[in-house]
Amino acid sequence: MATLTWLGHASFRLDTDDDKRIYIDPFLQGNPSTPDSEKTPERCDVIAVTHAHGDHCADVVDISKQFPDAEIVAMVELKPWLGSQGANVGGLPGINKGGTQEIDGIKFTLTDARHSSAAPDGSYGGEAAGLVVRADGKSVYFAGDTCVFGDMALIARLYKPDVAVLPIGDWFTMGPEEAAVALELLGNPRCVPCHYGTFPVLTGTPEALAKLTSAKLEPIEPGESIDL
Repeated sequence: MATLTWLGHASFRLDTDDDKRIYIDPFLQGNPSTPDSEKTPERCDVIAVTHAHGDHCADVVDISKQFPDAEIVAMVELKPWLGSQGANVGGLPGINKGGTQEIDGIKFTLTDARHSSAAPDGSYGGEAAGLVVRADGKSVYFAGDTCVFGDMALIARLYKPDVAVLPIGDWFTMGPEEAAVALELLGNPRCVPCHYGTFPVLTGTPEALAKLTSAKLEPIEPGESIDL
């Protein structure tokens, strides 16, 4: 059965029924909430990135160097920037919002998101995106670092997410109040909260969200997994 593992903060690993391993927004080595056992990937088939902030793409280049055959899914402007940093981006351009890339039967679609996107050294700007991964008959929506926005209803209509991975920490992203509205717009799918507790300013909690939504919350600890 396909599984989704939280690696701390906003980083995840998705393992499909066909034994494909996907890293989403890998921030591992410098992440205080990533378990030591998860800091060094054993294998990787795809790396998917929502935006260029360091807490979402810090380990993309290192993972790509370790596994040069791994495909990288990222915004069209972000992908060559990752290449300039040493990642093996291959010959295909990145996709853009609304675009879908299929890799080994797994569909990756970038969606809208309302958030900034800039490399820590200022060498890259651009837009942030959300990500829908469709594999093994399941649809998983990674909201990235967005605030809530009305067109999440379109994401629900188009991609019918079975699981929504939402940031809830507040300050840089939506907090529990906005996340509850986001879940309503998305059709109240199962929800894995993330992007909270890593740093002191990220004060939102799953307990606060649970009081505001009827959706099934599946809060897990870093290193733990849910079945998809």
